[in-house]
Amino acid sequence: MIFLFRLLIIFLLVPFSAFASSKYFVDQINLESDFLLQKVTTWRQHLHQYPELSNREFKTAKYIEKHLKSLDLEVTTGVAKTGLIAILRGNKPGPMVALRADMDALPVVEQTGLPFASKERSTFNGLDVGVMHACGHDAHIAILMGVAEFFSKHRDKLVGSIMFIFQPAEEGPPVGEEGGAELMLKEGIFKINKPDVIFGLHVNPAPDGVIAYREGPTMAAADSWKITIKGKQAHGSAPWAGIDPIMISSQIVSAFNTIVSRKLDIRNLPAVVTVGSIHGGVRSNIIPDEVIMEGTVRTYDPKMRAKIIEEMTTIAKSTAEMNGGTAEVIIPIGNNYPVTINDPELTERVLPVLEKVVDRKEFLVRTDRSTGAEDFSYYAQQVPGFFFFLGVTEAGKDWTKVAGNHSPFFEVSDESLDTGVKAFVHLTSGYLFKEY
Repeated sequence: MIFLFRLLIIFLLVPFSAFASSKYFVDQINLESDFLLQKVTTWRQHLHQYPELSNREFKTAKYIEKHLKSLDLEVTTGVAKTGLIAILRGNKPGPMVALRADMDALPVVEQTGLPFASKERSTFNGLDVGVMHACGHDAHIAILMGVAEFFSKHRDKLVGSIMFIFQPAEEGPPVGEEGGAELMLKEGIFKINKPDVIFGLHVNPAPDGVIAYREGPTMAAADSWKITIKGKQAHGSAPWAGIDPIMISSQIVSAFNTIVSRKLDIRNLPAVVTVGSIHGGVRSNIIPDEVIMEGTVRTYDPKMRAKIIEEMTTIAKSTAEMNGGTAEVIIPIGNNYPVTINDPELTERVLPVLEKVVDRKEFLVRTDRSTGAEDFSYYAQQVPGFFFFLGVTEAGKDWTKVAGNHSPFFEVSDESLDTGVKAFVHLTSGYLFKEY
């Protein structure tokens, strides 16, 4: 009896934070979600109305900075030009979880007709363009701002720490500039505070509240390429007097189509070689002296990627030489993103956590691989990562018929943001308290 009495006294004297668990945070986010969703919606609609292009997210960064500093977090600005890092340290030591949101918009003229639609304009590659959050990065930012506010209110119950990464230029920095996740890592964000794991999400057309995932290779590596073919200019009526780079380019395109179909073993992993543009010539009766070809390669395996680059280089150079011309091959050029790999062990561990987030069991979906690319892949090369997709199609709409990402008609249901916030809260608190 005396022992039980002493145990009761000890329990009353020990701070509640010592007995906290992820259940505390799950219960709290359920209680606070309606109020928090109002804030997240307001932030998202503001960010949507005032988007900025890659490496030019100056006002966006200031908006986020003001919020993070109001939460009394350790905030570092100007990372990779416009990025921000915020650290929230709990009441007790423990692991560190990183959460990432991308900040940039696209050179797209919005046509949604929403009351908060973007009317912003900017310059992209020397052209005057409209600017729109046509890929949903405004939703990513707002979700992470909400997660930061939630955990900051309960930091006295928190074990370990959380790194909030607000990253610029996920869509790729302007030509001639560095940017994005690769530059953030180059500037040392993981050298100062290296997390144990990192989580990220992306909104997609799918039923509101659906979470989709895949273990292992999830999104493709992306390599942009450029080939310059040099010929000899001549009159169109006398092609024998010149070397036709347009004819050479057409032969190269045909040969490129044989790389995946004839040179690669694609039984396990697919690959894509795409020619996106061919430019050469100024009028109908002149054979030009130069053609420029550009495109993209998408792969899931480093060996396949190397094989494709080798084959493309050989085909372009030999085809040009065979016809009397030359070919300069640059692969990759500009941005090239590695494969986005979800750590298989971490993926298996988080699935029971995510089952508690979705409204119905069938709303947690193992999806197909995506041939899209993500520079979240750079973080996941450094620490175990898990990247998932959030359905944001408004209830009552056919998600298979709505506009997709990068469309001027792309829309995000604000109600879906609640699932994004809860997913991050569940994943973070569960890992910090070592409950999965």
